[in-house]
Amino acid sequence: MDEVFRALADSSRRRLLDSLNVRNGQSLRELWAGLAMTRQSVSKHLAVLVAANLVSTLWRGREKLHYLNAEPINAIADRWIQQYDRGRVRALAELKSALEQEPMSEREFVYTSYINTTPERLWQALTDPAFTSRYWGVTFETDWQVGSEMVWVHNGVRVAGPEQVVLAAEPYRRLSYAWHDFGPEFAEAYEMDPAEVAKFAAEPRSRVTFEIEPRGAAVRLTVVHQGFAPGGALLESVSEGWAELLSSLKTLLETGEPLPQAEPEPAAPVAG
Repeated sequence: MDEVFRALADSSRRRLLDSLNVRNGQSLRELWAGLAMTRQSVSKHLAVLVAANLVSTLWRGREKLHYLNAEPINAIADRWIQQYDRGRVRALAELKSALEQEPMSEREFVYTSYINTTPERLWQALTDPAFTSRYWGVTFETDWQVGSEMVWVHNGVRVAGPEQVVLAAEPYRRLSYAWHDFGPEFAEAYEMDPAEVAKFAAEPRSRVTFEIEPRGAAVRLTVVHQGFAPGGALLESVSEGWAELLSSLKTLLETGEPLPQAEPEPAAPVAG
C-alpha cells in the first residue's frame, strides 16, 4: 500500500488520474497534450502509477493505452478501512468511486489485480464450478474448447444460447468468452423485470478476456470486458459488478474464503 499512497501524493499524478477518469484508455501522447509537463515527465509519472497498480496498460496495435484501475483502492477499502479516521475514509471512498466510474463514451472495462497464487490455481478458479460457485454464485457447463458453447447456471436456472461460446483458451495464460444472453431465463434466475433485461438484450454482445501473467510469487490478472454500445447501460452495470467479484476471487485464493456476497446488481458479473 505504500506505493499507492506515494503515487497519490503527487498532484501531477492525480491530474493524470483525473484525465483518465474523464476519458479512459488514453495513449501517452493524448495524456501529455495540454499538460504543463514534458513528455518524459508524463512518462515517468505514468510509470509510478503503473507500478502502484493504479493504472493498467494495454497494447492496441503499436499504441499503448492507459486505463484507471480500482483494485488498490478496493483493497484498502475492503481490508484496512477501519484503520483510518473518518476524514481519510471519506477521501478514500471518493477516490474509489472516481476510479470505478467508467465514462459512458467508453466501450471497455479494464481491471488489473495481483494475486498471491499460481497460474494453475487461478485458471482453476476461473473454470472449475467448485470455485466459481463460491465467489461468483455461477457455474459454467462447457469443455473450455475454442468454439464450444457455454451454459451459465445460477439458482438452478440454465442460461444457454448458440452465441455463448469460448473464444480463446490457453491454459494458465489466457481465457476469453462471449458474454451471456439476456432473455427470459436470465430474468428468472435473477428475479429481474423482463423489460429491464430487454434493454440489455438490445445492446451488442460483449466479451470478456482474462490475461494471466506470473509475477514472481504472485500472478497478474488483467480482465478486459469489451464490445459495449457507446452510452449503453450494460457497461456501467458490469463495471460495478467486476470490482466486487474480482476482490472476492482474490480473497478466496489468498485466504480460502470469498468475500460475503451482496445482493447482485442487474446484469453485473456477480449476476452471472
